[in-house]
Amino acid sequence: MSDLEYLAKLHRPPPEILIELEELGHRDGIPIVDRAVGRLLSTLVHCMQANRILEIGTAYGYSTLWMATAMPPAGHLWTIDPNRERTATAVAFFTRAGVDEKIDVINQPAVEVLENFRHRNLDIIFLDANKEDYPAYLELCVPMLKRSGLMLVDNLLWSGRAAAPPSASDEESTRAIRAFNELFLAHPLLDATIVPVGDGLGIGARVE
Repeated sequence: MSDLEYLAKLHRPPPEILIELEELGHRDGIPIVDRAVGRLLSTLVHCMQANRILEIGTAYGYSTLWMATAMPPAGHLWTIDPNRERTATAVAFFTRAGVDEKIDVINQPAVEVLENFRHRNLDIIFLDANKEDYPAYLELCVPMLKRSGLMLVDNLLWSGRAAAPPSASDEESTRAIRAFNELFLAHPLLDATIVPVGDGLGIGARVE
């Protein structure tokens, strides 16, 4: 039994609604975070008692639901995704889970929203969207965090492609992830690391 198989067996299963949404995402080919990433998001929200969360990239709302169900009763989460068809599925699950009143779904391009987003002192920002735009999102988002707030970024190992030797045939997304990883770890306002959970999760705490 591998370490990952051992941990998967050791953890208690998620709530049924999360399992259903996970299976739907896989069946429909919709990108969702690894279950281990979902668990870590939930743990971080609980330990911070995070009640002001921004998510960039909703899709079916799988990661959204992990975070929303861990928030305090007065918590609020804003999630951005221009795809109305996908977010309609997300909202249906939010309603069934009883957390729909905590969540605002914003169906606009993220850069447009972030440039005019009025909320500040956010506890957590979770980024899981278009990889080529990660650097722009980072620069817009970090100033929105409170001191000690967390910038969380998914897919930083990019299925092993980030660590592979650079090649002229690399996709733009792979080159973007490599460049972003260097930018993220060197960001002057963050104490940042990348942990090998799921497809690689960046965790950066705002320190200035």
